[in-house]
Amino acid sequence: MPQPIAEQARSAPEVLRPWITGVRTSSYADPPEEALVRLPDAVTRVVLRVAADRHRDVLVVGPRVRASYHRGKAELTCVELCLSPGTVRPLLGVPATELVGRVVPLHALPGETPRRLADALRWLDPWEAVPHLERSLPGLLARSADPARTALLRAGVAALSVRTDRAPAQVRDVARELAVSERQLRNLFADGVGVSPKQYARIDRVRAVVTGAPTTPWSQLAAATGYFDQAHMSTDFRALMGVPPRSYFTGRLPALTPCRASRRT
Repeated sequence: MPQPIAEQARSAPEVLRPWITGVRTSSYADPPEEALVRLPDAVTRVVLRVAADRHRDVLVVGPRVRASYHRGKAELTCVELCLSPGTVRPLLGVPATELVGRVVPLHALPGETPRRLADALRWLDPWEAVPHLERSLPGLLARSADPARTALLRAGVAALSVRTDRAPAQVRDVARELAVSERQLRNLFADGVGVSPKQYARIDRVRAVVTGAPTTPWSQLAAATGYFDQAHMSTDFRALMGVPPRSYFTGRLPALTPCRASRRT
C-alpha cells in the first residue's frame, strides 16, 4: 500500500488549538522505498523543512484538491503545522482560497505577522518549533479572527466531515442548520478553508476511504462515507486520486515525480 507523506501526527498543545489543529512530522535518513503520496487535503499548513545540507525553508502549503505521487528524498526533516479553519487570513494575511494548490515562502505573504513568524521558525530545529510557538504565537498574532464567523465555519466543517457515528450531512442541510444561505456558506469556506463546502466534503470522504479501505468492505465503506453507492465512491476516488481504488491499494499508481516541497510559485 502506498505510504502517505507525514503519517506521524499528533494533536496540537491546548494553547495552540485556536490556530493549529495538529502537528505532522516526517524524517527520512534514506529515500523511502515506497511511493510517497500527498493525499488531497483541505488544510493549509506552515512547514519548516530542513534538508541534508541544512538548508531551511519555512513554507506555506495550501489546500490540495488532488493527490500527487512522489519519489522520496534522503536526509529530509519536516514539521507541518496544520492551521485550523478560519485562521488562515488572521495568521497569514490572505484568504485561504488564494493558497489552493500553491507552495509559497511564508515571508513572501503580506503583512507583518507572516514575516515575524517566518523569522521565528527559520533557525529552529524541527522539534523546537511547537514549544517555541506555545510561548510566542498568542502574542505574535496581530489580529484575531471574527469569533462568530469562525464558529459558523467550524460548525460547517464538522457537519460535512466523515465521523464514525454518522455519515456527513448534505451542503443544503448544513446551510439550513446554520441559518445561512448556501452562498454565504460557500463564501465562509472560500475565505477560511480555501475550497467550497462541496469540494471540502468530497476531499474528506476520499481521505476516509483511504483510511478505511484496508479493513472495511467497499459497500460498507461507501455507505459510511456518504456515497450513494460503491460506483459513486469509485468515481470520486479516481477523480481526486488519479487511479481507481483497487489500483491505488495494489500499488498501480500514476508516474512518480520528484518531491519539490520548496517549489516557488
